[in-house]
Amino acid sequence: MARVQAQSAIRSLIDRLRGNTLPEGIVKSNGRIEATQIDISAKYAGRLSEVLVKEGDEVTAGQVVARISAPEYEAQLRGAQAQVLEAKQGLAEAEALIVQRRSDVTLTANELQRGKQLVENGYLSSQIYDQRVAKAEIAEAALKVAEAQREQAEFAIKNADAEVDRIEAILVDLTLVAPRSGRVQYQLARGGEVVAAGQRVLTLLDLGDVYMTIYLPAAQAGLLALGDEARLVLDPAPQYVVPATIGFVAADAQFTPKSVETAEEREKLMFRVKLQIDPQVLNKYHSYVKTGVRGMGFVRVRPDVAWPAELAVNLPQ
Repeated sequence: MARVQAQSAIRSLIDRLRGNTLPEGIVKSNGRIEATQIDISAKYAGRLSEVLVKEGDEVTAGQVVARISAPEYEAQLRGAQAQVLEAKQGLAEAEALIVQRRSDVTLTANELQRGKQLVENGYLSSQIYDQRVAKAEIAEAALKVAEAQREQAEFAIKNADAEVDRIEAILVDLTLVAPRSGRVQYQLARGGEVVAAGQRVLTLLDLGDVYMTIYLPAAQAGLLALGDEARLVLDPAPQYVVPATIGFVAADAQFTPKSVETAEEREKLMFRVKLQIDPQVLNKYHSYVKTGVRGMGFVRVRPDVAWPAELAVNLPQ
């Protein structure tokens, strides 16, 4: 008996909501629940080694959902790491050569200084002194060459490190993670399949961005303001009233006659309105969210009008 009475009360509520008994200033329109969809795609081509989630699973932001195997990038990484070691070895050799060249410069400079005194005192011929000058100049030039080789080795290390960083970034991108928390709506590729760059692997529903889309005539849509309160009543659970806010009002009409000239034709213009469900409600009842569910959306075109009792917020306990 109690169950029959409850069902009768629900039917009575539905009849009142679907009827024309709403207070003046509150309007309704049919709509359906939608959620923002997020595609998780492969940035680089490779073989899908594993998919760690399935359709219907809920995931959190940053969670690993799939991995792509690409041995060629791993081989490139080993080659790049070897180039780094080779470049560092080249730098070490250049540093050692600089030490040697600086020693040669010091030695030839000392010989040149002593030779200058000997020439002034007549103990050394000008020819031998000129040879010492040339030897000192050669030592200076050799030092500059060694320093240039060191700079080249340092540049080679930077290039090799950059190549390692590039390939490591690719390998990181081969691990697919959920960009946001949500629910897996579609699994578009299976483990073992070869995926192309940019190919979608999974589609997520962002359970923090759920809304109902309704359409209202221009005369009503023009009175709405972003952030105004709204209410949702869903067909599968008409006994509950879900709080929402107006998150979007389209700037352009969705249904427009070929020519809009008269007031009667302007009344035919319909504008898309998005009723955003309260994020706190979504956080608590996200497991109940199902896209495509139809229902009714209610908005106030006059903010001073109070919500009737049948549209008071009522959520599952």
